[in-house]
Amino acid sequence: MSARTHDLVGIGIGPFNLGLAALAEPLGLDTVFLDGRDGFAWHHGMMLDGATIQVPFLADLVTMADPTSRFSFLAWLKATGRLYPFYIRESFYPLRTEYDAYCRWVADQLPTLRWGRTVVQVEADGDAYLVRAQRVDGGVETYRTRHVVLGVGTQPVVPAALRDLDGPVVHSADYLPSRDALRAGDSITVVGSGQSAAEVYRDLLEDADRLGYRLDWVTRSPRFFPMEYTKLTLEMTSPEYTDHFHALPTAVRDRVGREQRALSKGISSALVDDIYDTLYRKSAAGPVPTTLLTDTEVVGARWDGERYTLRLRHAQLDAVHERTTAALVLATGYAAHVPAFLDPVLDHLDLDEHGRFAVARDYSVDGGRRRVFVQNGEEHTHGVTAPDLGFGAWRSSAILEAVVGREVYPRERRIAFQEFGVPAGAAGSTVGDDAGALVGGAR
Repeated sequence: MSARTHDLVGIGIGPFNLGLAALAEPLGLDTVFLDGRDGFAWHHGMMLDGATIQVPFLADLVTMADPTSRFSFLAWLKATGRLYPFYIRESFYPLRTEYDAYCRWVADQLPTLRWGRTVVQVEADGDAYLVRAQRVDGGVETYRTRHVVLGVGTQPVVPAALRDLDGPVVHSADYLPSRDALRAGDSITVVGSGQSAAEVYRDLLEDADRLGYRLDWVTRSPRFFPMEYTKLTLEMTSPEYTDHFHALPTAVRDRVGREQRALSKGISSALVDDIYDTLYRKSAAGPVPTTLLTDTEVVGARWDGERYTLRLRHAQLDAVHERTTAALVLATGYAAHVPAFLDPVLDHLDLDEHGRFAVARDYSVDGGRRRVFVQNGEEHTHGVTAPDLGFGAWRSSAILEAVVGREVYPRERRIAFQEFGVPAGAAGSTVGDDAGALVGGAR
């Protein structure tokens, strides 16, 4: 271990910690960012042709904190000769492949990134932390740092009824590498309700009749709902709404989060329409080999060596039936977790009664010491801004303020026209244990 003490060590290099690294670069900080992979990769298992990200290009790594940054998406377009084509295209929404290429372009310019380093342990060392990382050659490196920022991302979620299954079951995170094998069978079932499920279904639907497989889509949702994208709803991706949500009791936050999930994780309206138009086009030549099952939950599954038998429950009818399929794609989402490498310092960190990070409003998790921070592990405490790419630069600015000791990148504190709670000074107002009812969602 070097005697050197870094200002900040970031663990994990996804878009949020990559944005933090880019915003830290001109500040003269001593930073290191570690990741076990050999380079930047963003959702390569879902890099479908023509798919776009669901936020405007301004939601890049840096622009919402520093529009003049040399690491902006527009700077990447200019550097790669694509600025005018993007201008002529007249769409705010970059292709998913473009966003990934942009992030890799930024990563290539940052000497603070260390790839092929898997963090195995974080220990306390006086007023600092020791971060131990294993290299691909088996060696171990130790970094001493004043601040740690966790950006390890989320992990694929598999419902209890579908865990530990053998056979060709694939989470949507690994869809593209598995697509050919999936299409080789006589039937495929997609399980899930959101954008990923819809994208996988639409991709498989195109060749179902030509290749001769049956394609089913099973969703617990009572309908194939579009993501709400109205402007007043989008105000919920704001500092004010985050303040409001964070101040709610834990039980209320959990309930509101469940209510909002149906909206924040919906399907783009354009994709819903495209699926219908594809079904209509294909039906002109005859029956389409597909079944769409709404309000239906997989409550059991078994694999007999050749096929899955799914036990399905229709919620409204409370009726159970079975359906067989040769392959399964689980577009069942992702969830944050507390990494095992933090075990030696868990007594330094704040966890709630469910074992989740109890993330403070300033994104710290260490009892107000402001030395350990979390990126995109706080949806249960901060609401819909946690995974939102457009809010990442705001959060990074807050973290850098704690590291530097001053506000380097000015942050907007109020941007919404609406009030999310009881207006200050409202006459005769009372707040009950339930803290009021909230509705709505966001991207």
